[in-house]
Amino acid sequence: MSEQKDTAKRAHRRPPKGGHGGGPAAQMMPGEKAKNFGPTMKRLIGYLAKHKVKVILVFIFAIVSTIFSIIGPTILGNATDEVVKGFMSPLGMNWDSLFTILLTLGIIYGLSFVFSFAQGFIMSKVAQQVTYEMRLQISEKMDRLPLKYFDSRTHGETQSRVINDIETINQSLNQSLTQTITSAATIIGILIMMIRISLVMTLVALVVLPLSTIVIKVVVSHSQGQFKDQQNFLSDVNGHVEEMYTGHTIVKAFNREEDSLETFDDINGKLCNAAFKSQFYSGFMMPLTAFVGNLGYVAVCVLGGYMTLHGKISIGDIQAFIMYVRNFNQPLQQVANVMNMLQSTAAAAERVFDFISEDEEKDAYGTEDTSKAHLDMSAHHGEVSFKDVSFGYEPDAPIINDFSYVVKPGSQVAIVGPTGAGKTTIVKLLMRYYELDGGDIWVDDHDITDYSRSELRSLFGMVLQDTWLFSGTIKDNIRYGKMDATDEEIERAAKAAHIDHFIRTQPNGYDMVINEEATNISQGQKQLLTIARAMLADKPILILDEATSSVDTRTEKQIQSAMTRLMKGRTSFVIAHRLSTIKDADWILVMDHGDIVEQGPHDALLAENGFYANLYNSQFAG
Repeated sequence: MSEQKDTAKRAHRRPPKGGHGGGPAAQMMPGEKAKNFGPTMKRLIGYLAKHKVKVILVFIFAIVSTIFSIIGPTILGNATDEVVKGFMSPLGMNWDSLFTILLTLGIIYGLSFVFSFAQGFIMSKVAQQVTYEMRLQISEKMDRLPLKYFDSRTHGETQSRVINDIETINQSLNQSLTQTITSAATIIGILIMMIRISLVMTLVALVVLPLSTIVIKVVVSHSQGQFKDQQNFLSDVNGHVEEMYTGHTIVKAFNREEDSLETFDDINGKLCNAAFKSQFYSGFMMPLTAFVGNLGYVAVCVLGGYMTLHGKISIGDIQAFIMYVRNFNQPLQQVANVMNMLQSTAAAAERVFDFISEDEEKDAYGTEDTSKAHLDMSAHHGEVSFKDVSFGYEPDAPIINDFSYVVKPGSQVAIVGPTGAGKTTIVKLLMRYYELDGGDIWVDDHDITDYSRSELRSLFGMVLQDTWLFSGTIKDNIRYGKMDATDEEIERAAKAAHIDHFIRTQPNGYDMVINEEATNISQGQKQLLTIARAMLADKPILILDEATSSVDTRTEKQIQSAMTRLMKGRTSFVIAHRLSTIKDADWILVMDHGDIVEQGPHDALLAENGFYANLYNSQFAG
């Protein structure tokens, strides 16, 4: 069972190591297929609607910049005509007129650059704001998703949505939107200028347009599926690498490096194949459309030369027209690139939207029903009642069967049993990580569904077998249990957990930085720090799930004495395999296959010589 983090403190979050014990085994989900290009892009455009003023400015600046760049060839053609006229005139070159034309050309290109720079700057800001909103939505979504979602997916798959897919969308917004605007404006503007020079030559140039459209359509139809596969296989690679990195010690211990590499090669090969095909189609489109465009370019050059020789068009006009034809092909190629980019964007956006649209926990963090009156959280004495509780991770595989028991306030209840008996599952249900299939759980005088999840979980302090520490100082890791705690309170908690001496022997004491994987301290020391964190939290109900499993016998005795002080006057649930640690519990629940098969104090259970006695004696058998 993974330790539940305080979701309000996002700055310290990183993925926990290990799986969720007691739940279904985590496994890689198959790559999701893109549902529909149109609705996805419509939803993505909805994010841009929040920045419509800036987007409108981008449109205006892009169009103005394009207009100036379109006018340029015509003015340059005028300059050419002026030079030809100067060579042919007995009066020589009119330098003033030529200078004025060239100065006008320089100003126009300068203004085109300024407006292009402005629209690019604004669009970059919009793209970053949109992707920031998406990352924030995903981050908040993680706090509202049920635990079963993460039980069935690898950390790397979720990380891929936050990193790779969001970055794909960011790049697309930066490039695709402005390219679409400028390409459309360029095509329309150039078409107008070409018709102004010669309608006949324009019709010849446009003959190749249907061919380019057919080429784009054919290539896009083949590339769309490859871009979807590329994003999905990239997620698979991230998931495998993340798993192998966090579990590299186990991989080496069992000599599974070769198996890991074979799995990686298989997934990486699929990614390589999909990426190759998608990039091949993407790269093949531009030279193909360029080739088709050059056919029209050659036809225009031949026709233009003929018309110039017969005096039907000036040299400057034919020069401008040829430049327009060349520039006309460029936006067509950009449109082809944008279409490929949009396919990749749609695949990434659908994965992000699928995540954002996942079913959330009812009353999850940040979504509490404000119309529901908050309960008085200071008036709890710690009575917990289980009434005919039934639950299974899968509908046809129940784990808990009609579980009933009343835990008296301030009592220490131990839950024991073989692996898979349902011990940790009871705690998950108590914390509402999962919803019950049947029955009720009450804390004091309220059903746990009367509380919001954040209110309910604020009643519990937890120390789990699966320790979780973030990259930061020892002081900050202990303070995670109570964010407003003073340094003195932190030190008292550390002393009570018998970790103060170790901390003070470190070079920086309480300011020692624990690295990202918490490998610079031992497993037992990590356990002691989580115990100190729970002591500092000072909650009315405690959950201790194999809390001393990672410490030596001497330290275990120290922890037991500290725990005895900590549990005094508080309701405590102690889950333990090491039965010697729960002999002093007020009541012991013995579970097997989801049922309570025995219950009572330690001595009475031993005297019955039943299931508990067999478990206890087996741990001390020679």
